[in-house]
Amino acid sequence: MKPVFVDSSGFFAHLASADPFHEQAVALFQQAKAERWRLFTTNAVVFETYALLLYRTRKGRANALAFLDSIERGFCSIERLSAQDEIRAGVILRSHEDKMYSLCDAASFVVMDRLGIQEAIAFDRRFHEYGRFIVL
Repeated sequence: MKPVFVDSSGFFAHLASADPFHEQAVALFQQAKAERWRLFTTNAVVFETYALLLYRTRKGRANALAFLDSIERGFCSIERLSAQDEIRAGVILRSHEDKMYSLCDAASFVVMDRLGIQEAIAFDRRFHEYGRFIVL
């Protein structure tokens, strides 16, 4: 099974029909299911996605809770950030002075490196800017 990381931008595009990347996200998640990809994310991405759905969708609370329910049912594997992951994310933020990565993005990069994951479902340009992963 191919391991693939899912960013909050990927989850949001999949779940919010008004998102400009919605159709592309739906197709990617259908492909993931058909090809049995092993999806990963972090607890930080779950928090961020919950907030995005809560505040940026019409039925915010219902959408956010439905997302949380799918996570709890095992839709993807959740990798919890360690203290070392947080330190390494801070190093990335400080060493890329020309970039505006969020702490969540930097932590995602660290976890992807740690787990050896090379591909991501992400519509956030920061994943392209980082340049170390294949953005599907």
